[in-house]
Amino acid sequence: MVLHLKKNILLFVVAILPVLGFSQDVTIVNQFIRSMTDAQKEQIVYEFNADDRDDWHFLPWSSYERQGLSLKELRTEQKELVHKLLRSSLSDTGYKQTTEIIGLENVLAASSGDPVYRDPERYYVSIYGDPTQEDVWMWSFEGHHVSLHFTTVADAVSYTPRFFGSNPGRIMEGERKGFSPLVNEEDMGLQLIHMLSSEQRKMAIISNKTYNDIISFNKPVAEKPAPEGILVSNLTDDQKKLVMDIIYEYASTIPADQAMARISKIRKEELVEMRFAWAGATELGKAHYYRIQGKTFMIEFDNSQNNANHIHTVWRDFDGDFGRDLLKEHYTNHEHQH
Repeated sequence: MVLHLKKNILLFVVAILPVLGFSQDVTIVNQFIRSMTDAQKEQIVYEFNADDRDDWHFLPWSSYERQGLSLKELRTEQKELVHKLLRSSLSDTGYKQTTEIIGLENVLAASSGDPVYRDPERYYVSIYGDPTQEDVWMWSFEGHHVSLHFTTVADAVSYTPRFFGSNPGRIMEGERKGFSPLVNEEDMGLQLIHMLSSEQRKMAIISNKTYNDIISFNKPVAEKPAPEGILVSNLTDDQKKLVMDIIYEYASTIPADQAMARISKIRKEELVEMRFAWAGATELGKAHYYRIQGKTFMIEFDNSQNNANHIHTVWRDFDGDFGRDLLKEHYTNHEHQH
């Protein structure tokens, strides 16, 4: 029911805004830049072509050194601007998912007794390029289990790589028992594997064991895995619909017009080659992994760690992470910007 409501909202928004393009809110990011001291600007704003622009990770803050400054190091009004920028760059669903995942740091702090390591303000913001002068720029927001990268190239935006995780995968006790920011991503994957016939499962299940994480991990460029699993074109209509529903679930974290445009392109251009692959157990509470792989993208879901209660998910574009495809086209058409 929640999924159908979400999809209906997406369709409604696109229906009433059919001709509007989307670019990130330059007004907000420029307000944020103007609010910085010179010292802050040196730590947050970098050249667009900086060598580390495509460095990223989803580990906690002290386990991986990040560019930029954390929310903890910003003034109150600056933190508010970062959240406004997140709201303008994500859908309501994506913003809610982001803040729910950050909120789980408080759960981990309580269970581990280490509020320094599990600090919900240790999420870092960085900007690449000059949004006040250029139409090519990027900003990133990342920390434990959140890694978001928004690359603007003229009137287009790349949203990948886009990583969300959840630890615990589901809260197992207390008032919030059963809560998970990624419950739909997990439940719908399990629903799909159970919809397959025994013959279909033989094609879909590529391993009885998981990889203990997403296989693309934090690589700057996502390598395209060898084709594995069952072709979506070989599924029944109901099974195909559920595959697309799962893709909708991931796409719904970005603004509605962008999500629907991407889904429409996938329907038109990628269904023939798309595959669904599964590894591990096929029941909740035991380690499992799935991948949906098309011509230009893949979605990965893994719940293997911490006794299969620790989720990692990612959307990767093989040629488009960090806006590489948009930049290639842009520079081809604007040779003076090489």
